[in-house]
Amino acid sequence: MARLERLRVFPVKGLDGVDVEAVPILDGGTLKHDREFALFDADGDVLNGKRTDRVHDLATDFDPESGTLRVETPDGTGRRFDLDDERTRATRWFSDFFDADLTLRRDESLGFVDRRDMGPSVVSTATLEAVASWFDGMTVDGARRRLRANVEVSGVPAFWEDRFVGDEAPAFELDGVRVEGVTPCGRCVVPQRDPDTGEPTPEFRERFVRRREATFPEWADDDAFDHYYSLMIIARIPERDRGETLRVGDEVAVRD
Repeated sequence: MARLERLRVFPVKGLDGVDVEAVPILDGGTLKHDREFALFDADGDVLNGKRTDRVHDLATDFDPESGTLRVETPDGTGRRFDLDDERTRATRWFSDFFDADLTLRRDESLGFVDRRDMGPSVVSTATLEAVASWFDGMTVDGARRRLRANVEVSGVPAFWEDRFVGDEAPAFELDGVRVEGVTPCGRCVVPQRDPDTGEPTPEFRERFVRRREATFPEWADDDAFDHYYSLMIIARIPERDRGETLRVGDEVAVRD
């Protein structure tokens, strides 16, 4: 049976994600706590993995209940910040670490997602398993951390999510919550790096594109994909279902 296998949100944009058992859908159509915080430089540009591989030097965890962010540096030094009350102290620490004049901002209504008019990202467990098999030494969890999806669906074949983008694409429901695919996710430099070390995988993009083209599913709409360096989809949750809660274990059903 197809089911919602995993929910992951990324409380600070560019840093590690955290698994949650349940998550409310915000009025803006995104998931609560996803990219709720982001670091901005003096020019107003966001600091993330696209801009610097130093984000991989930090291991982070976040407690949604307390709003506490835990940060660990490569030498094992740990810090804790209450992001409700200690954002100024956290800002100073991140500014020192990244050697930049940064500001830690918060957006509880939508989050600092890249696509402001869309919602969560979706991938299947089988897709992650397929990608991991393309690269020597890559684990499924390593692929998961490289690709950084919000919603992971099990009990379906690899690249299942591809069927939900395109002019005639169906939608799917998570225990009655409708999820509509909008666009494939074109990938950036981040998936090319080891999520622990930041080291680039040699010829990652070239091998990825070759294998993606060779395994492109017959049920996908070619016209919906600009290139093969794409994986997972970005979806939209209709307004009628915003305010509902997604839960790990929810049944997944395809709908017209």
